[in-house]
Amino acid sequence: MASKLSSVTRASRVLRQFPISQYRPFSAAPQRLSDTLSVYKKAAVMPLLDLGQRQHGFTSISVMNEVARMLEMPPMRVYEVATFYTMYNREPVGKYFLQICTTTPCQLGGCGSDAIVKAINEHLGITPGHTTEDGLFTYIEVECLGACVNAPMVQINDDYYEDLTPESIKSLLTALKDSASATGNATKVPAPGPMTGRDTCENSAGLTNLKEVPEWNPEIMMRKDGALDQPQQ
Repeated sequence: MASKLSSVTRASRVLRQFPISQYRPFSAAPQRLSDTLSVYKKAAVMPLLDLGQRQHGFTSISVMNEVARMLEMPPMRVYEVATFYTMYNREPVGKYFLQICTTTPCQLGGCGSDAIVKAINEHLGITPGHTTEDGLFTYIEVECLGACVNAPMVQINDDYYEDLTPESIKSLLTALKDSASATGNATKVPAPGPMTGRDTCENSAGLTNLKEVPEWNPEIMMRKDGALDQPQQ
């Protein structure tokens, strides 16, 4: 008898793991489903604004209105996003949009961002916030772009150019201008990244750590409970 009761108890415990209404088919109220999907649909506002800016050169009011229509959002909600984030340009910019970092690390690193700003002013004949007469270059000063170890640096469209000097930034701008002309297809534009030839963020001495593939032995690196542990000496 005891064994039978035990088996019944075990069976009841298993059954209680499932909801009583498990036989009912799942269905969501149409309005609840529609509201949920509409919220996730609005998450596309930023990539669509970016796409519109890439196609039209800047985030115009027409771009914002079209995004609002596509996502079925109030236009004001789209305006709020477009005017809050600095990556959306409210006015047309040149073919090459330069964003020169002038935050503290770039002010102190290498020759300093002041020297780069001065070189750009002299070479392009414009000051920050302006566009050259030929419409090729617009440049502005911005806050940190996250490449502090390779300071000073500039972002041109989607590319980072780092470890700049007055000479290298002028050469880069000349190459970009030449490549934009009808006969400039053969012009070689420097590759993005450090302009000094160093590899990524390595220091002047080259690679100093992580020179070897670390030894990985599960027998000594794992405890019995599965957690990582220090190798046994």
